[in-house]
Amino acid sequence: MPSPDQCCAIIPARYASSRFPGKPLADILGKPMIWHVYSRVRACPELTSIHLATDDERILASAREHAIPAVMTSSDHDSGTDRIHEAAQKLGLSDQTVVVNVQGDEPALNPEMISQLLRPFSDEAVQVSTLMRRLRLEEVDQPHVVKVAVSNRGRAVYFSRSPIPYQSAADDPVYWGHIGVYAYRWQTLKAFHQLGPSPLERLEKLEQLRLVEAGIPIEVRPTEHVSHGVDRPEDIALVEKIIREGAPHASNTRS
Repeated sequence: MPSPDQCCAIIPARYASSRFPGKPLADILGKPMIWHVYSRVRACPELTSIHLATDDERILASAREHAIPAVMTSSDHDSGTDRIHEAAQKLGLSDQTVVVNVQGDEPALNPEMISQLLRPFSDEAVQVSTLMRRLRLEEVDQPHVVKVAVSNRGRAVYFSRSPIPYQSAADDPVYWGHIGVYAYRWQTLKAFHQLGPSPLERLEKLEQLRLVEAGIPIEVRPTEHVSHGVDRPEDIALVEKIIREGAPHASNTRS
C-alpha cells in the first residue's frame, strides 16, 4: 500500500442534474446524501484526507454545517473527473499522491471497495485502478451497464456499453461490468486532464477510454460488493433500506 499520507479521496458533487436536481442534498434518513457518502468514505482506513468538490454554494453550506471538508470548484467542468482535477490542484497534492474518485451519489458505498481500489498501488508502476463485478445475463444488453474486457494481467483492454467480448450462449458466457470508482496517481490525473476527450470516449460516452487510447494502463480488480447509486428520486428508498439493514458505515473519527 502507499503510505497513508499519500491517499486522498475527493467526492465531486454538483447541484445541477437533469434527472434529479439538487441530488447531493437529497434527504436520506434525516441527513443529506453528501453526509452519507462522506461517512462511508471515512470508514476506509487507508485514507487520511477526504474532501468534497462542488460548484454550488448550497452544497458548500451543507458541507460546512456537517463538518465535511470542501473545495469550491468551477461550474464549467464537463465531468466529475475534471472537477476532481481542479480540487486536487487547490489542495496542492504531491505527484505520487493517490487520488480516489468517489461519486457523490453513492450513499450506500461499501468502504471495502475503496480499500480494493488502493491495493494495486503497492506496485509503484501502477497509475490507475478501478473495479468490476460479474454481471447477471439480463444486465448484459443494457447500455447504461458499462462492460469491461480485461487482459490476463488484470488490465482494461476496452470498455463499452455493448456486450463485450462476444460470446455465444453455448460458451456459458461470463461478462464483467465496470464500477465507476477510480484511484489515480496525481501525476496521471493531470495527464488525463491534459489529454482532452478522445475519439472513442466521444463515441461511447465513457471518459475512461481516454486513458485506454493514450496507452495508460488501468488496473481492474474484481469485487463482490454491489454499487447502489442514486440516479433518480425513486432510488432513495432502496439505499435507505440498505443503510437501515446495517451495511458498513463510518466508524473512525479521522477527518
